[in-house]
Amino acid sequence: MEIIPIYPGSSSFYPGSTPFGFFDDDYTFQDHADKVTGWCANRLGYPINDVELLPIHFYACFEEATLEYSNQVNQFSIRDNMMLLQGTPTGSNLTGKPVNPSLNRLIAISKNYGTEAGSGGYVTYKSASIDVKTGQQVYNLENLSYEVASDSTKTIEIKKIYHTTPPAIIRYFDPFVGTGLGSQQLLENFGWGNYSPGVSFLMMPVYADLLRLQAIEFNDLIRKSGYSFELTGNKLKILPIPTYDYKIYLDYITTEDRSASTTNVASTVGDFSNAPYELHRYSYINPAGKQWIFKYTLSLCKEVLGNIRNKYSSIPIPNSEVTLNGADLISQAQTEKEALISQLRENLDAVSRQAQLAKLTEESDNIQSQLNKVPMPIYIGALVPLLMLATAFLI
Repeated sequence: MEIIPIYPGSSSFYPGSTPFGFFDDDYTFQDHADKVTGWCANRLGYPINDVELLPIHFYACFEEATLEYSNQVNQFSIRDNMMLLQGTPTGSNLTGKPVNPSLNRLIAISKNYGTEAGSGGYVTYKSASIDVKTGQQVYNLENLSYEVASDSTKTIEIKKIYHTTPPAIIRYFDPFVGTGLGSQQLLENFGWGNYSPGVSFLMMPVYADLLRLQAIEFNDLIRKSGYSFELTGNKLKILPIPTYDYKIYLDYITTEDRSASTTNVASTVGDFSNAPYELHRYSYINPAGKQWIFKYTLSLCKEVLGNIRNKYSSIPIPNSEVTLNGADLISQAQTEKEALISQLRENLDAVSRQAQLAKLTEESDNIQSQLNKVPMPIYIGALVPLLMLATAFLI
């Protein structure tokens, strides 16, 4: 008959006893390994019942339980801080460390809108121009003169075309120019003699200049053809019909530059997989966490013992046989593990950044509600001297 190994009643842990050895160099883990082994064996019925497990089974379950705890805590931390972590260096270990809130990620996202709005962003605007000829309205943008010659073979996006009504100031003539030599000498004494037309600084208020500029612009808008353009495909139509030769400048970006701007810098956090969280050191885990690990270790030991007893589901004895409870142990282990995982996740969610902010808001509202019920005293200190003064006059 095959001899079934059973727990010998004691164990002696040494580095290398666990399958992976993640925590073997931690002295607290080494000290607790044998204690957890004895505790689990007692919870499984030893020494009254034989426990068909060896110390290496208990050590493996203890290591797995510690790994699971560290994994659950790290998953929560990554999920809670992912927006703050993306784009940060991967070299630093954030395990057990607070991540200070910042607007870095929001600013990085908003820069994409800045690219489209022309107010910053990741993509540099480049310049190009096209020669406008007298009487010609439609132009092919394939004939652009590019700031970067190599862009002529790339796909581009036009972001801005500089074709607007000439500014009114270039047609603003100062009616007071030449009113006399004395005025010009006076301006020179004020340091304005080199301005042209300069008399406006002395003779006219600023609002008069603004009104005159506005009159010129309204005149162009109502009485003349409006400056505009139509961009369809590669065709640019200029309005009104050009009456002289000039250049039109425009800003553009290449689709290649836009695609390159979405590529993250190397050695930075990009997603869940490379967030810089490592295994928690067992000795740094608080008693509440260690208690969870002990219970999860016991559940894993039940599962392993259940699988072993399923192999030897019945043991023959004289005139009868003994049926083992392997299936029951596996069922208990699955239920206990699910309950422990759910409990840990609920505790972690309860201390998430969002949950804490909601709790602070609720606490603040409750305090304000209580303070609103406190009677507010009427301040009468200033009235006492007045009443005394009035009494003195009456006397």
